[in-house]
Amino acid sequence: MFAWFNETFPHAQPLQGLIGGIMIGLAGSVMLLGAGRIAGISGMAARTLGLTKGAPWPLAALFIAGIPLGALIVAAVMGGIPARFPTSLTLLAVAGVITGVGTRLGSGCTSGHGVCGLSRLSPRSIVATLSFMGAGMITVAIVNAMGGGW
Repeated sequence: MFAWFNETFPHAQPLQGLIGGIMIGLAGSVMLLGAGRIAGISGMAARTLGLTKGAPWPLAALFIAGIPLGALIVAAVMGGIPARFPTSLTLLAVAGVITGVGTRLGSGCTSGHGVCGLSRLSPRSIVATLSFMGAGMITVAIVNAMGGGW
């Protein structure tokens, strides 16, 4: 079974994924139980930029600042985690804009709906998360069919 997994997902890092998932769940729990807020990154980013109202600005700004800070801590402790991105900066920018528009249309992103919403059994979050996952799978299949090699 491990041979199949390693051949199918040669770049997978399940231990790092597990640790990251635990940390995201812990952050979402602390935010909900400690501040009574859903830890949606797109909502916090929008609040930090003054685009929406909601969480107190210092809380939102600290939450957003903690994301790259956490990555720096992980890089310092583990020596960094290799990541692969499309080589085209234009493609990366277009994908970011599409993601941003999608999170506004869906009233949240994968962290808010997928982590916090699913754990609360929110019907809206279940539909949103299924939509995110389905769109992601279709996108990867299309890109692979076009020779993208993801």
